[in-house]
Amino acid sequence: MCSVEAYQQSDPLLGAVLDGRYRVDAMIATGGMSAVYRGLDLRLDRPVALKIMDSRYAGDNQFLTRFQREARAVARLKDPGLVAVYDQGIDGQQAFLVMELIEGGTLRELLRERGPMPPHAVAAVLRPVLGGLAVAHSAGLVHRDIKPENVLISDGGDVKIADFGLVRAVAEAKITSTSVILGTAAYLSPEQVSTGDAGPRSDVYSVGILAYELLTGVTPFNGDAAAQSLRWESAAGPLFVKIAAASRRAGFDAEAAGLADLASAAAVSVPAVLGTGARGELSFIALEWLDLAAGSRAAEARLGERLAMLHRVVAPAFGWHRDNTIGPTPQVNHWMTDWPAFFVQRRLLPQLGLAERRGEGSALLDAGHELCDQVPLFFSSYRPVPSLLHGDLWGGNWGVDRLDRPYVFDPAVYYGDREADLAMTHLFGGFGPPFHAAYQASWPLDPAAGTRRTLYNLYHVLNHANLFGGGYAAQALAMIRRLQAEIGH
Repeated sequence: MCSVEAYQQSDPLLGAVLDGRYRVDAMIATGGMSAVYRGLDLRLDRPVALKIMDSRYAGDNQFLTRFQREARAVARLKDPGLVAVYDQGIDGQQAFLVMELIEGGTLRELLRERGPMPPHAVAAVLRPVLGGLAVAHSAGLVHRDIKPENVLISDGGDVKIADFGLVRAVAEAKITSTSVILGTAAYLSPEQVSTGDAGPRSDVYSVGILAYELLTGVTPFNGDAAAQSLRWESAAGPLFVKIAAASRRAGFDAEAAGLADLASAAAVSVPAVLGTGARGELSFIALEWLDLAAGSRAAEARLGERLAMLHRVVAPAFGWHRDNTIGPTPQVNHWMTDWPAFFVQRRLLPQLGLAERRGEGSALLDAGHELCDQVPLFFSSYRPVPSLLHGDLWGGNWGVDRLDRPYVFDPAVYYGDREADLAMTHLFGGFGPPFHAAYQASWPLDPAAGTRRTLYNLYHVLNHANLFGGGYAAQALAMIRRLQAEIGH
């Protein structure tokens, strides 16, 4: 739902009387399928909430039939944890529901105001939510879109679920294939994503996501941040599918392009890209399924050799033909011929800018900007070539199949100093002596690579500080101090 002030002046529904009974008084909220208004039941002189469906549904008889059927079914539900439905109707072009008016706000608004909740408060919220779902499920109804926006909290502290039945009505209407959001990415169960089916377990899954968010302030699978990974069974065999919000479509397209560049280098093995796309508010990338297994030392050594081969694929400048992401963070790759300037302008400064916007203290920001001016000193006798890089080579982004063949995946590809790839293999572990020895035997590193390793890993630690907070900012500051000590500052 979004701010509604801009609509109040010109909304033709304000003041209208629906079905000769329900006066539309003021908009409360608006969203992709409907708008909610404060209204008055003129017959009973009772304040009500009026949910008026978007006019694009007016000519869809399949939707209108389903809407009426679902409204009648929901109206029969009686539980303190459910918003009561009083009536439904169609007035000209407007299909509408008449519901209990909850004076208060949404759980989303409460989260934004107060942040994460203590466990006893989470239990108090979830108890009526689960009770209401139990009543609905026993009547054969599934919500399909449990999220903080659909949980209302009254001024008196009552917790109630709203929007029962509407997602199903929309899902079975013919308009859905092109224009309707069916559920919210971060809360969707695997079966909703993979097949579109939903049952009681789907709602329970979404409540689990909701509980996590209430306790921590974030969802475990954020549709705008990180993708949800699924094994998708198809007629041709299993696929590996990543799902995220539609806003991540460009990131998936860039990932596909990066995997294509890695594949064309004929050095490291990568999963085949089967396609990218979007549906409603979801975007996806489908990849070849890899049956990963415990790898041998020989497989680890082959990865080191193959990575050295990859790094021998070079370009005339540093960067890439498109921007991509490092995790969920945008990564700018505009071409430059000066590597120290590229690393400062395209890597360190954007992360420092993010840190400043999230309110990081001056100690890290001042030290970081001072270091940016000193970066050229680390390259006084070293001139890297623009090598094709994986770009995000930590231990979780490689594996070995059942034939003991090493693969890499989830790249953030660009052309840069090969030491940047090697540096990250030391940051979070996952690469043993066979890997490093094989790489060194294939293409020895510069003797001063160990010093620049800290510089390159600073980029990733800053990214983690911006994404996750915690102790990463202090770690980044310590790395900056160590780098400045190396050059005598």
